[in-house]
Amino acid sequence: MAGSVKALFFDVFGTLVDWRNGIAREAQSILTPLGYRLDWGAFADAWRDEYQPAMEEVRAGRIPFCKLDALHRRNLVRILPRFDISDLSEAVLHELNLAWHRLDAWPDVPPGLVRLRPRFLLAPVSNGNIALMVDLARRNGFAWDAILGAEVAGDYKPKPRVYLAAAEAFNLAPADCMMVAAHSSDLAAAASCGLRTAHIARPDEHGPNTGERAPSVPVDLASTSLENLAGKLFKQQ
Repeated sequence: MAGSVKALFFDVFGTLVDWRNGIAREAQSILTPLGYRLDWGAFADAWRDEYQPAMEEVRAGRIPFCKLDALHRRNLVRILPRFDISDLSEAVLHELNLAWHRLDAWPDVPPGLVRLRPRFLLAPVSNGNIALMVDLARRNGFAWDAILGAEVAGDYKPKPRVYLAAAEAFNLAPADCMMVAAHSSDLAAAASCGLRTAHIARPDEHGPNTGERAPSVPVDLASTSLENLAGKLFKQQ
């Protein structure tokens, strides 16, 4: 790898944290005492399926930029009737929306970040807002050097501004930065802005055997875990 990478930028949902099992767990915990019995995995999938369409409203300029927490809340209200859920109090809706703040990391992530931190600047470059990223970091022990991404850029990935604003925040050229993600589309967008790219396989992101086992676009590095990626980076630096 020509030159050296100075900063690693991380996608979060799916790459670092297991959103599907986390949302299913939290929804079940909150809604079961209210008498609801449903397919909690399907509930998590339905909520997540609204993610990209909601952000596209912002990216296309049809609605002003707003934090992902606000989009998640709008999407939650949209899917509830599909599961015959109604008449939830404001307190319950608020608590449900905070489920995204209580997701657990994949097991390899905390030790992988610990291994990487002495050698690289680390930051999430996520569509999640800063408060959401802070809560996930505190829950899982992510030691970031900064929290970057959509709220800093005022737009959502894969818009170029999100990746370029992250590099600018560290006073680095895009080529000095590497985007780490489990999604080829994210990596392709980062590469088009001049960033290096690394793919982490998350084959169970959407349920068993549903995620990307390998990138579908050219990347600088591909790995099956964050710890393994660290080893590959150290050999090439």
